[in-house]
Amino acid sequence: MEKSSKVYVGMDVHKESIEVTLAEQGGEVRRLGQIGGDRGSLLKMVRKLQSKGGERVFVYEAGPCGFWIYRELAALGERCMVVSPALVPRRAGDHVKTDRRDSERLASLARAGELEAIHVPDIRDEAIRDLVRGRDDAVIAQRRVRQQLKALLLRNDIRYVGKTSWTGAHRRWLSELKLPEPAQQIVFEEYVDAIGVATSRIERLTRAIETEVHTWRFAPVVGALQAMRGIQFVHGVTLVAELGDLTRFASARQLMGYLGLVPREASSGEQRRQGSITKAGNSYARRALIEAAWAYRHPARVTRIIASRQTGLPKAACDIAWKAQLRLSARYRRLNARHLNHNKIVVALARELSGFVWAIGQSVRPQ
Repeated sequence: MEKSSKVYVGMDVHKESIEVTLAEQGGEVRRLGQIGGDRGSLLKMVRKLQSKGGERVFVYEAGPCGFWIYRELAALGERCMVVSPALVPRRAGDHVKTDRRDSERLASLARAGELEAIHVPDIRDEAIRDLVRGRDDAVIAQRRVRQQLKALLLRNDIRYVGKTSWTGAHRRWLSELKLPEPAQQIVFEEYVDAIGVATSRIERLTRAIETEVHTWRFAPVVGALQAMRGIQFVHGVTLVAELGDLTRFASARQLMGYLGLVPREASSGEQRRQGSITKAGNSYARRALIEAAWAYRHPARVTRIIASRQTGLPKAACDIAWKAQLRLSARYRRLNARHLNHNKIVVALARELSGFVWAIGQSVRPQ
């Protein structure tokens, strides 16, 4: 490799190993070999390439190993691209997949300019995102054990006659229950205890999120998003932690596509066929928006809770939030009058809601 050459380094990354292939600009594609998946092996490989001079562009697919490789290479002054596996072009009929072929494909496609790098959050933003996802895992664990407890009671024909589960009245009713057999009572008590543990875990993580967000650079954006109906604190933090700086999206339509809220389409000639949403991109942010969109089933109104959240927020954010209420509430009524499925209506509202989220992200900047 000459001093003036440029080489693209494709890396197929795994927990224990990294397969490396070099694609020289205007030259051949050759295998460098397999190295260990640890930091020491990576730095040794980079130093070896640096000793040969020239410019290097590293590329690897985003995966369970995270972004530590990107940060290590950036600290060394190297250029690195992290790409989405779903957006890496693949030839039709190619049914052979190996680590070596994957690294060769990455190097060749990067050299041809057919790969687009994804957004890599900085370490502080990723830490907030991990905290939010940890709370989401705790909520899922709580929901699962609640369902298991209800299944146990249903098998024994024990039914709660109240209106809402998991209220104070429901918990008092659970505390007085006695199942037919001692063995079943043991299982029942374990489920109840697991629900309490999961609930305490959610509360601890929520308090931790509140503490961390207070000094986060995106705190103003999180606060501004809460001006909107259906987007409370946890939803606001989830959206910002998963999406990052909203100004990186050139348009609201681009954000909708990133969230996978646009419908699939297979059109040809005069025929135009649309299906379900693509569900591409970030599932955490998409779910948060869909949960928030359910609030727009009700007529537009600034409730006492919404008014308290809007106190001290920029007027531009409050105006966008009110505009969203007027539009989305009216749209829900129109679609509901056509007797469409409620889930489809809410997804359509979530798609438009993401546009208003984008608008607030353009008007309120991070610290």
